[in-house]
Amino acid sequence: MEAQVLHFFQWFWDLFGLWNVVWSFVEPVWPLIWNLMKIVAIVAPLMIGVAYLTYAERKILAYMQVRVGPNRVGYYGLLQPIADGIKLLFKELIVPIRSNKLLFAFAPVMVLAPALAAWAVVPFADGMVLANINAGLLFILAMTSIGVYGVIIAGWSSNSKYAFLGAMRSAAQMVSYELPMGFALVCVLLAAQSMNLTDIVMGQQSNAGMLGWYFVPLFPMFIVYLISGVAETNRAPFDMAEGESEIVAGFHVEYSGMGFALFFLGEYANMILIAGLTSLFFLGGWLNPFHGWMLVGALTEWVPGIVWLLGKMFFVLFLFLWFRATFPRYRYDQLMRLGWKVLIPLTLVWVVVVAAWMQTPYWLWTPASVQG
Repeated sequence: MEAQVLHFFQWFWDLFGLWNVVWSFVEPVWPLIWNLMKIVAIVAPLMIGVAYLTYAERKILAYMQVRVGPNRVGYYGLLQPIADGIKLLFKELIVPIRSNKLLFAFAPVMVLAPALAAWAVVPFADGMVLANINAGLLFILAMTSIGVYGVIIAGWSSNSKYAFLGAMRSAAQMVSYELPMGFALVCVLLAAQSMNLTDIVMGQQSNAGMLGWYFVPLFPMFIVYLISGVAETNRAPFDMAEGESEIVAGFHVEYSGMGFALFFLGEYANMILIAGLTSLFFLGGWLNPFHGWMLVGALTEWVPGIVWLLGKMFFVLFLFLWFRATFPRYRYDQLMRLGWKVLIPLTLVWVVVVAAWMQTPYWLWTPASVQG
């Protein structure tokens, strides 16, 4: 990819006979420029995706509730996310009098930044990744754990009892559900025998198509990871951190304008991240679901891998929205009981089951390192 981009730039500047002059200035900093280009290529579509995920959510919920949804700004309301963004941009930034102003301003960035940084190791296809590191799984766990600090800082620095209660709820919830998520990924690690995300996806490649993906042997872990992902992102029916009817929007009750917008972006960016990780770990990532299925597989081999990945992410995101439209909010004690007394014991048992299963001839999933 890098060579192709360089070739395009060379062709473009050669039209003006300036390539040698331009390259003499660019060459010393080309690695930095290339990395910045890759970052922009990931972050820009992600921000557009976050904006239109809000539109999709409103439209899908409206359909499920027999309403029309946004339909005033632009054709079928397609410009509504842009209008909402402009509105928030020009809202007044109100800072509570006795708040810690530095931490109050820093907290929204602390929530959004890890959700963006985690994409550095997420592969979109074989070889299409910003940083193909062998400890990618550990990096993902680290990044998804940092967001809780932003929530706590926001609640504490606001000097508001509602914000502080929401922050404490959210901290306990996020820490509680990181454990079952981590144990579910231990099962993926056992199956793939690698922490490299590309190797995890390639370990699911077989002539059985979707039947070779990890959601088959690890189906309970797939369900646990999905439920924990909903809780980790503070989405309904686990939106204890907001609790509009109880604690008045929770930890970001004192935020307005761009501060509120950054929390909003962080929540939806985390949703997209969880959808992407679920697709990589359990749904074969960019792999064709019909590979090896005779006629269907042959007819779909031309579809680019990134299209399959995006399709699987849309499916998981639809489940997020469906849950919001279907289930009432859990009580806080029910939420904690589900995490500590149901999901964590289930994941521990399944880790042992998978470890034992792998020692028998009936384990059919070959790691990418062995396939190679």
